[in-house]
Amino acid sequence: MMKPLKIDFVSDVSCPWCAVGLASLQTALARVAPEVQVEITFQPFELNPQMVAEGEDTTEHLRNKYGSTPEQAASIRETIRARGAELGFIFNLDKRSRIYNTFDAHRLLHWAHLEGCQLALKKALLKAYFTDGEDPSNHAVLVRLAGEVGLDTERAKAILAGDMFAAEVREQEQFYQQQGIHSVPAVVINDRHLISGGQPPEVFEQALRQLAAQ
Repeated sequence: MMKPLKIDFVSDVSCPWCAVGLASLQTALARVAPEVQVEITFQPFELNPQMVAEGEDTTEHLRNKYGSTPEQAASIRETIRARGAELGFIFNLDKRSRIYNTFDAHRLLHWAHLEGCQLALKKALLKAYFTDGEDPSNHAVLVRLAGEVGLDTERAKAILAGDMFAAEVREQEQFYQQQGIHSVPAVVINDRHLISGGQPPEVFEQALRQLAAQ
């Protein structure tokens, strides 16, 4: 029996290219199944670890961080929207009026991994932010999403009320930064092979087939 490929998907729930990358990877996985089996773990990366609790206006944030003009930002949004549409992911970026802190979302994702439903929560978080325009730092939103994917909501509330899994998330963040990952998405296969960015499904498919054959 073929050993599953190990995939660490390093990403942030406030990163639109991470949503594109995940949809693209899943498209590729559907193409290579059942010949190629994988085990995916979502690893934490914060694009804005110092983001204040109330968040920041998206347009202002992009201007301050990247020097983007409103026209450049609009062009990038359209590119992202079109790429998502090709892969079946709906971006309503006009609803994404603010950038938020995502640390608590990563803590909940760490727990979801232990409970065996990390992928479902990751997809729910990306949809909540990019499609529905919800706040991924809001504990009520996080608890609701946890319940929707089958997690215990009372347990989710308890985790978010304290600092459970904070040390584990920070440790993983530091590990991948020390490995040289400073932008996401970063897809690491079998701890050795890196695919950076929201690549087309064909790129993931080719890499998965080649590595599975080795």
